Amino acid sequence: MTATPNANKIKVAVVYGGRSSEHNVSCVSAGAIMAHLDPDRYEVYPVGITKDGCWTVGESDPTKLKFVDRTMPEVAMVREVALSVNPGSKGEFSFTDGTLYAKVDVIFPVLHGRFGEDGTIQGMFELSGVPYVGTGVLSSACGMDKEYTKKLLAAEGLPVGREVILRGRESLSDADKKLLGLPVFVKPARGGSSIGISRVSSWDDLDAAIALAREHDTKVIVEAEIVGAEVECGVLDQPGVGLVASLPAQLVDTDHGDEGFYGFDTKYLDNVVTAAIPAPQSDETIKLIRSLSLEAFHALNCEGLARVDFFVTADGPVINEINTMPGFTPISMYPQVFAATGIAYEQLLDALVTNALQRQ
Repeated sequence: MTATPNANKIKVAVVYGGRSSEHNVSCVSAGAIMAHLDPDRYEVYPVGITKDGCWTVGESDPTKLKFVDRTMPEVAMVREVALSVNPGSKGEFSFTDGTLYAKVDVIFPVLHGRFGEDGTIQGMFELSGVPYVGTGVLSSACGMDKEYTKKLLAAEGLPVGREVILRGRESLSDADKKLLGLPVFVKPARGGSSIGISRVSSWDDLDAAIALAREHDTKVIVEAEIVGAEVECGVLDQPGVGLVASLPAQLVDTDHGDEGFYGFDTKYLDNVVTAAIPAPQSDETIKLIRSLSLEAFHALNCEGLARVDFFVTADGPVINEINTMPGFTPISMYPQVFAATGIAYEQLLDALVTNALQRQ
């Protein structure tokens, strides 16, 4: 069950799957990453987390972690493993009988959503003392929670849209409805990949939209619709260089899927969305987007990487959200924008692993 370790290679545990609603997307991202980690440089140990939270030896064949004919991959239980949280044995994954599966130098947590991108697993890695790719506990938590993302960005004077937060069984008041206007987007406050999101153009549909969002989170955010081009910009802490903002990408035909907006099926399954890289915006606007992306990265005290999403309105760019572990699927924007910026997928992964090791 274990590979023979090569002392000359960096040993990387790629951790994926997880308990969030983005489990399947995480599997696809992990497959793409494992396929692009240079085998001459890295010894890869896949670790899957099932939908009910059990850690297991993962899938070693990246070709089995793809969307095929709208069928989504999922972590299957093989043999349970656990990561030591004792700093004296940092990086050790063991089977339940105590034998060793792997002792790794660094962890690449390709986990999207709750229990993976929200600071919880980052706290576990901190306890264990093992280096890991991506940002830390607080930044991950705030980046995952759309309420606190916006509060931190607004505190730094960065442009964000109007929103109302609903806790418990709250709904919108008449004053809230007047503030937001129609249409609105109703979202789980701590979700991703557009899962549980509804576009509401009549207040008669609001309660159903809130109920859907609450299937994924007890806290709901209701946002005023922002009219403008959807633009995404990557940020990378490149070793020896510093923070780099990518050329931005502008999404095209996001409303051409069956959902009518940039929902889950439109993002991953319908194959209708394309991207223009660099975004067809003025040089001044592109410069501003790249600058705002770096400012947002600093505002949340991020580390390693992030993707910042904007609406470019008639009055300028407005930040929609920040992703501290953006998608790494073959069609994901983060690797695409950096490829257009001159940093290939393999180089991107090298930079992220090197950055994690240097931070430690």
